Amino acid sequence: MGFKTGIVGLPNVGKSTLFNALTRTAAAQAANFPFCTIEPNVGEVGVPDARLDILAGIAGSKQIIPTRMTFVDIAGLVKGASKGEGLGNQFLANIRECDAIAHVLRCFEDGDVTHVEGRVDPVEDAQTIETELMLADMESIEKRLQGLSRKVRGGDKEALLQERLLQQALAALEDGQPARSIDVDEEDQRAWKMLQLLTSKPILYVCNVGEDEAAGGNEHSKRVANMAAEQGAASVIISARIEEEISQLDPEEAGMFLEEMGLHEAGLDRVIRAGYELLNLQTYFTVGPKEARAWTIRKGTLAPQAAGVIHGDFERGFIRSETIAYDDYVALKGEQGAKDAGKMRVEGKTYMVKDGDVLHFLFNA
Repeated sequence: MGFKTGIVGLPNVGKSTLFNALTRTAAAQAANFPFCTIEPNVGEVGVPDARLDILAGIAGSKQIIPTRMTFVDIAGLVKGASKGEGLGNQFLANIRECDAIAHVLRCFEDGDVTHVEGRVDPVEDAQTIETELMLADMESIEKRLQGLSRKVRGGDKEALLQERLLQQALAALEDGQPARSIDVDEEDQRAWKMLQLLTSKPILYVCNVGEDEAAGGNEHSKRVANMAAEQGAASVIISARIEEEISQLDPEEAGMFLEEMGLHEAGLDRVIRAGYELLNLQTYFTVGPKEARAWTIRKGTLAPQAAGVIHGDFERGFIRSETIAYDDYVALKGEQGAKDAGKMRVEGKTYMVKDGDVLHFLFNA
């Protein structure tokens, strides 16, 4: 199960620099001019999780395989993108394919780095992007409603459902609210997601500050945090430049560098953790002498569907799962200790997997 986060923002706010750091590559060209990212760069990053190393140490696992998230570096949007300005149409399509949006906002002052609007105002930048996404959604909805009209007149149930949801979204957008502000009923969630509205995607504001402001942020990042709180969104503070430097160091050097900068952890960890919360995700583990591996699922996932993340056959032939809570696995020094203490549980098809569960699935081939 892949989860894709699109990194968006105005030109020259640090998107590609952040992408380079996140993916530990130099695949995205970071340059001081608009549209340096012509094709969306896609990279996968391992999700840092200290629990995985601890489990591997207990089980003597030969290999450690973290779960992964995908990041897409999407070129800078500009005012008028919804009408095709800049490279708008192409990049709006790239955003549509993502599960969530990490909106990078320039919260640093630097006369050597050009701002497309000639000023530094992250809240206004956020509003510029949001407006373009809302306008694009409105245009898309109006076209879809026209296309559905014949089926709606014919009483097609699926078309009627789509029309109702699209009308709800259009009403919110016309009222100046993004589609994510709508409280969608549980039974409509699948159809709602299929609409792929740009403003329905959860959003994380990434405040890119100067290197000497990475620990506490600044007035710009405080304004963004207030805006995010009002929207029910999330925000994190990073220095993309620091993250890029860290990405070139080995783990020991990176730790020393972070300590010198007064930071407790890399910005990558904060972005990933915020992204997990944003997408309502959690992790379970499979552990053995061959490998210790982390798997990503949505909160509320039942055991058969969790098994299906490993392989479809596991879900189709699911019988039961042998389950040990992470804390029990660690406290009792592994699987055998948990068994002996009666802490290994046998769970069936209705079991809702918990974050940190160590699972072994039994299934019919």
